[in-house]
Amino acid sequence: MSTGTGETQAAALTAVLELEEREPDVFVGRTPRTPLQRIFGGQVAGQALMAATRTLPEGRGVHSLHSYFLRPGDPHEEIRYAVERIRDGRTFTTRRVVAWQRRRGEDVAIFALTADASAGEEPVAEHALPMPDVPAPESLPTLADLVASRGEEARAALTISQAVEQRLLEDPFDPRPKSYPATKSWVWMRVSGRLPEEQSVHDAALTFVSDLTLLSAGLARLGGGWGGKYVGSSLDHAVWFHRPVRADEWFLYETDSPAASAGRALCTGQIWAADGTHVASVAQQGLIRSLEA
Repeated sequence: MSTGTGETQAAALTAVLELEEREPDVFVGRTPRTPLQRIFGGQVAGQALMAATRTLPEGRGVHSLHSYFLRPGDPHEEIRYAVERIRDGRTFTTRRVVAWQRRRGEDVAIFALTADASAGEEPVAEHALPMPDVPAPESLPTLADLVASRGEEARAALTISQAVEQRLLEDPFDPRPKSYPATKSWVWMRVSGRLPEEQSVHDAALTFVSDLTLLSAGLARLGGGWGGKYVGSSLDHAVWFHRPVRADEWFLYETDSPAASAGRALCTGQIWAADGTHVASVAQQGLIRSLEA
């Protein structure tokens, strides 16, 4: 388990996920100081999920979320998360969350999320993808090791990732294009330090982390790597939680992109705990543009 700086980073992420209830079903999230011009999308998604779970009946946990990034988030403005209680059924609970910020004196929506929760049932069908055979995280270089020589080019990646340890199987700045079927990428991740025990915190933290590296899968066939001649932004994001997960313990994140067209790339992810348990699946569509256009 990480200590020292790791505990500080975990506490910082926990603070980001601890929302203030400004009024019934309206929560306010904080944004850590950042040199970036827009809020990291995973932060807004994680906070929105926390807002939804704060209104769930006892004993019900989120099993899926679907969301849309509507506008870039301004890191200098507070974010208000308004929760709508769509359904409270005998088995399932549904919440819709809209994130709002002020823009030129007006309230505008920057993000929308729908989350569904249940207590779970005895399984009829039960199966999962096996975890790929990859090197253990302890044997791999850290993100900081790989980007140490990149200088300003790596600043954004390190700023966004500072609360998350990453052990990569390949250089994220590698410009060589990949060819099908060898288009997948893998990275070990965990939140630095220790998070609280509540499963809702780990689900929100995993949602936060799942936005890291995913859109890069859409560029794998082009090459260029991070900080190259392309720029991307998330359009939507979905997570399915298959089994309980601890975001502060190593998990393997596999990403790929099955299709891209019209300036958009569909990227998918699978997540396994270190013991091989398939804990979550992720999908995201992102916008990819050339900086040379």
